[in-house]
Amino acid sequence: MKKIGITTTVPVEILLAAGYQPVDLNNVFITDPSPERLVNIAERAGFPLNCCSWIKGIYGVCMDYGIDTVLCVTTGDCSNTIMLMEVLKLKGLKVIPFAYSDRPNTQRMQYALEALAETLGTTLDAANRVRNELKPCRRLALKLDQLTWKDGLVSGFENHLWLVSTSDFNQDYHEYYQQLQELLAACRRRQPYLPDSLRLAYIGVPSVYAQDLYHYLENNGARVVFNEIQRQFAMPKPGDSLAEQYSNYTYPYSIYERLKDITTGLKRRQVDGVIHYVQAFCHRGIGDIIFRDALKLPVLTLEGNDDFFLTHHIKTRIEAFLDMLEHSRRSLKYSQQALV
Repeated sequence: MKKIGITTTVPVEILLAAGYQPVDLNNVFITDPSPERLVNIAERAGFPLNCCSWIKGIYGVCMDYGIDTVLCVTTGDCSNTIMLMEVLKLKGLKVIPFAYSDRPNTQRMQYALEALAETLGTTLDAANRVRNELKPCRRLALKLDQLTWKDGLVSGFENHLWLVSTSDFNQDYHEYYQQLQELLAACRRRQPYLPDSLRLAYIGVPSVYAQDLYHYLENNGARVVFNEIQRQFAMPKPGDSLAEQYSNYTYPYSIYERLKDITTGLKRRQVDGVIHYVQAFCHRGIGDIIFRDALKLPVLTLEGNDDFFLTHHIKTRIEAFLDMLEHSRRSLKYSQQALV
């Protein structure tokens, strides 16, 4: 299958139906042995220093990995993607734009899906057949999510890794399904994580720190039991059609659509505190104002750019946040005991 790069989660069912193999350029970038090298490729090409490292990384992947066709999301993700698309055109790549609407609407989504299918030379009937083939993969991913927050058998990083991979199913959904089946079987044989660990939610785009962040949290007595956007990639509300599925997908739309999903998740998963990750130079960072006003839990906001590993300063902030949560938990426990 011919590879097609994607800049974020898109209707992969249509791409697969058209004979393309979707490649999430973000995942390739962050798992590269040297993501700094890919950023440097973009900066040598003229990308400014104060540009998001994800955008520069995507460009670097296209140049270094020989990706010649890219589906760019122009509305509902990163505003810088529009200019990235123009630069990729300059470099001779075939670029296909795709836009989510400004609000979730099944009819508008239907029109967008039909237009994309026509552009790629396929039909929505064919895409719906692929949708049915992908359902077992998505169900397994959501089962892994349940084993994370409900049963305590899956780590926060494993949860992040397998949910975020549903954007392209690691470029082979048959292999993804097989590997995830094996992982879930192994997880069910584990001893649960300590029940007194602090329970955290991670909201915002996946971070450049990736594995380092999750491991540091667990080494300090905390577990991420809710990865907001990664879980959305797995399509937790598939609906009855492809158009409904991508209308229920919260990330491309208003932050208030995301808040509905987040607040439900925080309550159901009994979360103690929230980590909100924002990418440097990203417009979505302004949304921190809204999250801090709307969420009734302590929030730690972390910003990252191109360091890829936690700095001592960030580690200190994380430790202070966890200490505060632990102190609040103990105080609440003593208060409840006093009332009894």
